[in-house]
Amino acid sequence: MTTLTLPLLFLDDTVLLPGMVVPVELDGERRSAVDAARLAAQNGTAGAQEGTGIQSDPAPRLLVVPRLEGRYGAVGAVAEIAQIGRLPSGEPAVVLRAVSRAQVGVGVNGPGAALWVEAEPMTVPPADERTRELAREYKSVLVSILTERGSWQVVDTVQRMNDPSELADAAGYASWLEGDRKVALLETADTARRLTLLLEWARAHLAELEVAEKIREDVRDTMDKTQREYLLRQQLAAIRKELGDDPEGADDYRSRVERADLPEKVREAALREVDKLERTSDQSPETGWIRTWLDTILDLPWNVRTTDATDIAAARAVLDADHAGLDDVKDRIVEYLAVRGRRASRGLQAVGGRGSGAVLALVGPPGVGKTSLGESVARALDRKFVRVALGGVRDEAEIRGHRRTYVGAMAGRIVRAIKEAGSMNPVVLLDEVDKVGSDFRGDPAAALLEVLDPAQNHTFRDHYLEVELDLSDVLFLATANVADTIPPALLDRMELVALDGYTEDEKVAIARDHLLPQALDRAALSADDVRVAEDAIRTVAADYTREAGVRTLERALAKVLRKVATQLATGKATAPVEVGAADVRTYLGRPRFQPESARDGSTPGVATGLAVTGAGGDVLYVEAATMAGEPGLNLTGQLGDVMKESAQIAVSYLRAHGGELGVPVEALTSGRVHVHVPAGAVPKDGPSAGVTMTTALASLLSGRPVRPEVGMTGEVSLTGRVLPIGGVKQKLLAAHRAGLTEVILPRRNEPDLDDVPEAVLADLRVRLADDVSEVVRWALADSDAAGRDADEAAVRAA
Repeated sequence: MTTLTLPLLFLDDTVLLPGMVVPVELDGERRSAVDAARLAAQNGTAGAQEGTGIQSDPAPRLLVVPRLEGRYGAVGAVAEIAQIGRLPSGEPAVVLRAVSRAQVGVGVNGPGAALWVEAEPMTVPPADERTRELAREYKSVLVSILTERGSWQVVDTVQRMNDPSELADAAGYASWLEGDRKVALLETADTARRLTLLLEWARAHLAELEVAEKIREDVRDTMDKTQREYLLRQQLAAIRKELGDDPEGADDYRSRVERADLPEKVREAALREVDKLERTSDQSPETGWIRTWLDTILDLPWNVRTTDATDIAAARAVLDADHAGLDDVKDRIVEYLAVRGRRASRGLQAVGGRGSGAVLALVGPPGVGKTSLGESVARALDRKFVRVALGGVRDEAEIRGHRRTYVGAMAGRIVRAIKEAGSMNPVVLLDEVDKVGSDFRGDPAAALLEVLDPAQNHTFRDHYLEVELDLSDVLFLATANVADTIPPALLDRMELVALDGYTEDEKVAIARDHLLPQALDRAALSADDVRVAEDAIRTVAADYTREAGVRTLERALAKVLRKVATQLATGKATAPVEVGAADVRTYLGRPRFQPESARDGSTPGVATGLAVTGAGGDVLYVEAATMAGEPGLNLTGQLGDVMKESAQIAVSYLRAHGGELGVPVEALTSGRVHVHVPAGAVPKDGPSAGVTMTTALASLLSGRPVRPEVGMTGEVSLTGRVLPIGGVKQKLLAAHRAGLTEVILPRRNEPDLDDVPEAVLADLRVRLADDVSEVVRWALADSDAAGRDADEAAVRAA
């Protein structure tokens, strides 16, 4: 085989195949190649066999190699220079005619400034019967493509091609073939292989053309149909207007109402609206209102009810798996399931179901799991779950719906929740019911009275529907942070279940079983990447959080894992990263809290009280001071009226009974007394700080400090009696979290200790007081220890 020595010409946007004739605009590089080819032709060396000098072809030739996206082809086309001239734009150009394909070899020296290479011609094998059959099939597909594209003149040219290799190389003109595919054709000498590739590509392209044409036809037909229907509808509307005949769509609504599974009274109301729709003109705005109402009625699941789970043990297992603690709520749900199962087994589930539903109010501080508990209850019951957010709702129509006379009227949130659930017995969570507001638009809490009354909600009427809706099978769960802001009439219709917060052990269990796996997933970490020890979780819960719930604990764990992920990403640590109690400070910084018993207790006039806020229980400090000046009492710290009265009662009691307590009271009559409750930006009120104020004043006047590990709560009367207070469980949990070891409570609150977790009572020394003199004697640091022990023995005996 003759080896050719040819100058190289690179084409960036065109792939030249044998048989193609193309014009090429000349730039500096291409002009050098053309000039070198012409010079070699004049000297008789172009295309000479290597080492012979014998001229093989006097015509100027060069090797055209594709250069697509910076990549050079390994095979080029041997092309003859057919003509040199200028394009219509005036730019110099050359017309090249490709005659064969050749393999690019090594570079050699040659005349001119062009790049010369050795080229090995590639032999095209003769066509056999299979090749000719492929050519016929490809020609058929190619003609179909050209027909689809409307290239009728090219069809005749293709039909005259009989050489399979020529037919295959003609694909270089195809605009639907990409450059890399044309390069593949150039590098393939075997005609059968080229035709096989082209047949596959051509069929795929033909399929695309047929789909595109079908889409165009469908769009065109749809547009024609739409225009035709529009004209016909306008004509039909005009005819009906003249005849006063039925408006369109009424028959369809009538058939839908008749087919729907509706209660009898609802069906009658819907058919009345259909009759009204049939008599109403299409131009009337009332037509749209009626259709919207009918759509709402037909979308409600009037007779759809899910089957409750009957396995009580399995339901309790679901609740236990999702939440730690909260035994009161879990017991109430299990009781509801048990009673409902017995009623069903005895056939007592009457239509209407008066009183068969339940309304539970979950009241507790933020982060204790009230909202998530609703989802767990729905899963335990195997019911649908819908959450209705009531925080900030001020419009009564949001609950009961709008009257249909208003523009944009719609059903209330209760009806929309039933529609969203798709059944008449879902679990509906009324979230933040204590934050419902009221203004000139009405009181949403008042609208909830009928919804949440088990004796009335089987005939609930929404203002938009104006038909009775049976809500007796709905399990309503209401959540609130405090029960005080819920209207008494509404609270009376709900069964109150208090969620007072978690102990430290419960927090650790929740973090280990729930929060930590979720935080690992959010941080894209696994147990193989980081291991958080249980003592580290306990350290975070004790030293970095002081809350009733677990939200701050969750954020702290997430912060630790984010820092671990950063260390792994930067190579500062290798998996698995061990996080122990000693490592927590490295990730979270210095502890935010310390036990109150570690506080300096040497200052008289400071006592530690216990209080209940919307965020759960908390410790409350009372500070007292005396000074020279006009006798009187100063009170600071944003105190409410009841708390101010407690301070005045404390002063009056000490002035009357100071001698009995061994407390000098001259400073109360000769100077000014100042009582302050720190955290002055937070409003405070309530009578339970009475004993704390009395103790603080007694400590100040006697000069004996209050023991820092002691917390107290209770209302004090003018005669010194310690009266009961509320929130005992939350207050003891707060004392436990704060590190107190001794708590003084009113004796009449002794039954409330049954609700306090055993683990908390084991760590706290609880004293029960009848008189404030006992509180003073127990709380002051240098009081008679023997007396305190005797009192304690009496308490144990009682």
